[in-house]
Amino acid sequence: MSDQPQIIALPPCVSVEPVSEISPADLSDLCDATEAAIESGGGFGWVHLPARDLLENYWRGVVTMPARKLFIARLDGTVCGSAQLVHPPRNNEAQSFAAHLTGHFIAPWARKYGLARMLVEEAEKYARDCGFAVVNLDVRETMASAIKLYESLGYQCCGTHPLYARVNDAVIPGRFYYKVIDPALTTPQKTE
Repeated sequence: MSDQPQIIALPPCVSVEPVSEISPADLSDLCDATEAAIESGGGFGWVHLPARDLLENYWRGVVTMPARKLFIARLDGTVCGSAQLVHPPRNNEAQSFAAHLTGHFIAPWARKYGLARMLVEEAEKYARDCGFAVVNLDVRETMASAIKLYESLGYQCCGTHPLYARVNDAVIPGRFYYKVIDPALTTPQKTE
């Protein structure tokens, strides 16, 4: 028998939570994760790294917007990704049953732990609790892993846009998805 202490590897601790305020440490982690996502090509709209103060102001703004709910993912306590659920404008009664999922990403170093899925599921749960019946989202066609995730979660592609985004002088198509999260929603009626 060896006198060497045994090292036991613990499984990673993963979690997802909605936030309505953000601490300085979490803000720093979230900016680090955002920068890593942008550098890997998945910056949910950003192509080039913005200045750090712009990132910080962006995230502070997200948290203060009443029509947005921010969800953060953690790997071993460190913020590593996010998603946002956007409520429709109050003046849009016709689409008041549908929320929009946006700003969904996981930093490259935290992928493959199921956090991207957990973020979407938590946002859907929140949307149901708020009385929404549908979640919409859109994504670049080049985001194959995200598309695979959304489709595995039951999102239905309802359209494409050939000129969706421009990344480094290349025009990239996009896809639009929806998911019915309230089974009580009836089939849309045809208008004549």
